[in-house]
Amino acid sequence: MEPTQALSAAVFDLDGLMFNTEELYHQVGAEMLRRRGKQLTEDLLDTMMGRQSREALQIMIDWHDLADTAEELEAETDVIFGDILETKLKPMPGLMELLDQLEAHAIPKAIATSSRRPFAVTMLEKFNLLPRFSFLLTAEDIELGKPDPQIYLRSAKMLGIETVEMMVLEDSGNGFKAAVASGSYAVAVLANHNQHLAFPGASLVANSLADERILTAFEGS
Repeated sequence: MEPTQALSAAVFDLDGLMFNTEELYHQVGAEMLRRRGKQLTEDLLDTMMGRQSREALQIMIDWHDLADTAEELEAETDVIFGDILETKLKPMPGLMELLDQLEAHAIPKAIATSSRRPFAVTMLEKFNLLPRFSFLLTAEDIELGKPDPQIYLRSAKMLGIETVEMMVLEDSGNGFKAAVASGSYAVAVLANHNQHLAFPGASLVANSLADERILTAFEGS
């Protein structure tokens, strides 16, 4: 779909979109549930994906009727995830090239993620990416998490533009719903973890971050 108005900025989700963290979170969630004699199913993972940490973990608790609190599972998540972050975290295909292209066209970029700030900063600093973005919005900066559009509405305000002028790149069902609800040019970026999902209302369904149509949407707007 062609933009209805000229696009002037790009806002990135983080988990599963910029980095392979959905794959890593799957490992973490599966390990936590294995310890409790439970399984992490695809349906449960889809329901959790894109939400703030404690909200997602509360879904896991309710789903399996666990005795743990979300705070307890969050602490356990931090330990398990910390063990694998250093060796297994990697950028998603096409990320670095897309950032280079957007910068070559002087297109502002920002990040709006459901992750907590310490985790987001750790991941971005590992690849020296934080300075390349105008700002980073995290779970601590909003009251309502995805699929509510609040984080993207706030992103547009901070960029000084209307949401129709903003491209949002998302990979999760909940995150994509937030992008569409915000009125932005919503781009669903496919990866191994979301091939089975539908993305109703998509302005563009990109094959990956390397999809040339992402940049073309700016050039043709």
